[in-house]
Amino acid sequence: MKRRNFIKKAGITGAAISATPSIFAQNISEIKTSREASLPIAIATWNFHEATKKAGELLNKGTSALDAVEQGVMVEEANLKNTTVGNGGAPDRDGNVTLDACIMDPEGNAGSVVYLKNIEHPVSVARKVMEQTPHVMLAGEGALQFAIQNGFKKKNLLTKNSEKAWKEWLKEKEYKPIINIENHDTIGMLCMDKDGDIAGACTTSGLAYKMNGRVGDSPIIGSGLFVDNEVGGAAATGMGEAIMKSVGSFLVVELMRNGRSPQQACKEAVERIVKKNANHKDFQACFIAINKNGEVGGYAIHDGFSYAKYQDNKNENVKCKSFL
Repeated sequence: MKRRNFIKKAGITGAAISATPSIFAQNISEIKTSREASLPIAIATWNFHEATKKAGELLNKGTSALDAVEQGVMVEEANLKNTTVGNGGAPDRDGNVTLDACIMDPEGNAGSVVYLKNIEHPVSVARKVMEQTPHVMLAGEGALQFAIQNGFKKKNLLTKNSEKAWKEWLKEKEYKPIINIENHDTIGMLCMDKDGDIAGACTTSGLAYKMNGRVGDSPIIGSGLFVDNEVGGAAATGMGEAIMKSVGSFLVVELMRNGRSPQQACKEAVERIVKKNANHKDFQACFIAINKNGEVGGYAIHDGFSYAKYQDNKNENVKCKSFL
């Protein structure tokens, strides 16, 4: 019997075998059966409602999870008002806009690009890496060369507004993330199509005014994003350094594999970061997740994090619980 079929038949009983009474009580109140979940579903970090709307509408038309998740995050890559993703993203301290992105399909294939300049849609380049090369990740000039060879056009991504903000920052050069203000956030998206298949994508311009060459968690498979189609998927946002050190998205998926709901898994992953970082009050770290039953969840260190969800033709913003 396949694992996914066993899980569906066992339901709560299987999860209860190794659970403590307190966890079991929480499971009863949170877990939905697969019959209650209405597919398809699209979720994304923060209130990127236009991205989930795009992905959700495509899913409703029968588009695959992989195509929907790529098209969904591309909305924010092209959004000049979003200074943390794609075109118009805040530059590093030397004035360079450098982009990171990754994507995973339901078969476990993955593609990633890091330190990519002058290409508006790094997620699409990451997909090309996944589908057309024997590699998972391409970086810097190699990633740019690959993108151009595959028909992507070079573009100046430093807008007048981003350049003005960067020059203002240069006056004092204060290198400090601001919790829940988008100077260091990203869009991570998970889509589950009508067939129950899951894909994910994550894309960012990274921490504003970062050191030249810095790469965060977003393009790192297992940190910023992880999908196992037998279990579920997870995506992260916030301070990438802390998320990388915990391999956070992989951890969330493994916790779900061992019976946690998406909400419980995100909470436990955040608590591990808190435990290992005495300075956790100074930064934000957040996770979202979806499992094969169509349950979703999210959790953060600090209050103020939310995720966008598109389901049943309804696009909503869900406020998440937090450690602080």
